[in-house]
Amino acid sequence: MGGRKYYSCRRCKTYLTNRRELISHTFRGATGQAYLFRNVVNIVMAKVESRFMITGQHMVRDVFCKICNGKLGWMYEFAHEPQQQYKEGRVILERELLTEHEETDPGLAERNRPLTRTSSSSSVSSSGISSVTIT
Repeated sequence: MGGRKYYSCRRCKTYLTNRRELISHTFRGATGQAYLFRNVVNIVMAKVESRFMITGQHMVRDVFCKICNGKLGWMYEFAHEPQQQYKEGRVILERELLTEHEETDPGLAERNRPLTRTSSSSSVSSSGISSVTIT
């Protein structure tokens, strides 16, 4: 086939990221296997909260699909342990909440993905969910 993988929201098929952004596939989430990515687009984030996880105390934000508001995983804001700081600013997406696509037509995913980040803005609603817009 010779294609490249990309990932979308399972509920609405909105493009989220691609295989080049994958750091690790060995994480666990509430639904099972989870992936750690460098960059993810088309998401909104909840308020920061402190959580004790398998690897220690972290400040995290739950992340949701920008289109359908389905939960996708979380983003690491801050890791208390120095050896866990590589996760800061990275996003966990839970495998069960994603659809993996094999891109066989190079132009197919290009039409659906905003890969370049030229500017961004964010806001927080009264519900505590932040909206990140990347153009």
